[in-house]
Amino acid sequence: MPDMNLDNVGNIFLGVTVYAGMVLAAFWLAMVIWTFRDMRARSRDFIAQLLVALLVAVLNVPGLVIYLMLRPRETLSEAYERSLEEEALLQEIEEKPTCPGCKQRVQESWQACPACHTRLKQPCVRCGQMLELSWNLCPYCATAQTGYGGESRHSHTRAYPASIPEAWDARSYSQPAAIEFVEED
Repeated sequence: MPDMNLDNVGNIFLGVTVYAGMVLAAFWLAMVIWTFRDMRARSRDFIAQLLVALLVAVLNVPGLVIYLMLRPRETLSEAYERSLEEEALLQEIEEKPTCPGCKQRVQESWQACPACHTRLKQPCVRCGQMLELSWNLCPYCATAQTGYGGESRHSHTRAYPASIPEAWDARSYSQPAAIEFVEED
């Protein structure tokens, strides 16, 4: 009877050992697959993905620790999202000017804000190109800029009130040429 007891203990020990080996093998395989997938999410380089998976397959837990210390910080999708956010912020900053008076969004070509009538730009006294209010020289025709009626451009920031339009000096503003349409057969 003592032999039967030893056989039972040996069988139980063998069963526990096989079970523990299967769990360790599954854990090892799961680490290799997780490492490969994680690296695939962080890099497009297939060789780097294979080398990292091989590192974990050969070195096991120390290989996983080495990978965790050396892996790229962000995934490809995180890098893409970050670049989209940066691009959107830059586009918002660069492309959407606001009125200095009421902070409403205005277009680059507008002469006055339609909401608060703040003057945004003024035409050149000679060529009619739209100029920033702070410019005292037209970059298009190199004409010194003075306000209409002899006053300085910096003296008023409001566009004409709704009831009284600002007078323009007729000598300094030239009408654009008429457009002629030609039909071709």
